[in-house]
Amino acid sequence: MPLIIQTALELGFLYALVAMALFLSYRILDIADLTTDGCFVLGAAVSVTLAAAGHPILAVPAAMAAGACAGFITAFLQTRLGVPSILAGIVTNTGLYTINLMAMGWKSNASLLGVDTIFTMLRDAGVGWGYHDLLLAAVVTILAGALLYLFLGTRLGLSIRATGDNRDMVRASSVNPTFTITVGLCVANALTALSGAMVGQYQKTVDINSGTGIVVIGLACLIIGETVLGRRTVFKGIIAVMLGSILYRFIYAIVFYTKVVPVDCLKLLTAVIVGLAIAAPSIKKWAAFQKRKLAASRKGGV
Repeated sequence: MPLIIQTALELGFLYALVAMALFLSYRILDIADLTTDGCFVLGAAVSVTLAAAGHPILAVPAAMAAGACAGFITAFLQTRLGVPSILAGIVTNTGLYTINLMAMGWKSNASLLGVDTIFTMLRDAGVGWGYHDLLLAAVVTILAGALLYLFLGTRLGLSIRATGDNRDMVRASSVNPTFTITVGLCVANALTALSGAMVGQYQKTVDINSGTGIVVIGLACLIIGETVLGRRTVFKGIIAVMLGSILYRFIYAIVFYTKVVPVDCLKLLTAVIVGLAIAAPSIKKWAAFQKRKLAASRKGGV
């Protein structure tokens, strides 16, 4: 398998976890969670620090627990203190900058050069026949997607889905939306931190600014996947975010190697695509209104 394809698949699976988190928070709970950038770095920082201490396997659940704590703080600000969701995410994200520096020993970056990671452990065990990185990334992401699908099918999961549709109806059904929002954001941020933990050990490094723009990239993966497969069901939505993430990484790789667009401008291009995709329904309504207006003026002129 060509290296470019293998790398795109590996990173596509790893970053699909972020898109999966946004699928839960943005699509299902209808909350714009801006904790994503800082939470991604938090997961990577915890993972790299613990792996450097000789605990690469323990680093992964520890990073998820840290991410869940970040999600809990965001949810607490929203549900208990009445802070709007966007501002709650910004406040938590700002605080996470210092927490991330603390997790990395008050350094702006950390490295795992010459240190065992979960990827090198799999390689040394002779698993994967040269594709150990891809195998581990795919297994972790598919397992996380399966567990998320099963979770959203439980009674609590159905309550979380209902909360995103109509909070008043959920409250009238004697379900506490504060609890469902808190659980949903904790799970979403745990998935984001899991992505950061895996990417940190995959790249053997973490930087304090490595999470910048992750939320936009995650939304791009989400929108690309939904454009290809649609999102009528939870199962299709989860598959769509995985596919979207892989396609985004393929696009990134093609742009990087062909230099059709300068690599430094790729995040700007991603932001424009995401903005247009989110605004597409309004643009379609405006275009339809202008079409009817033009047709009416022509009919009136006749």
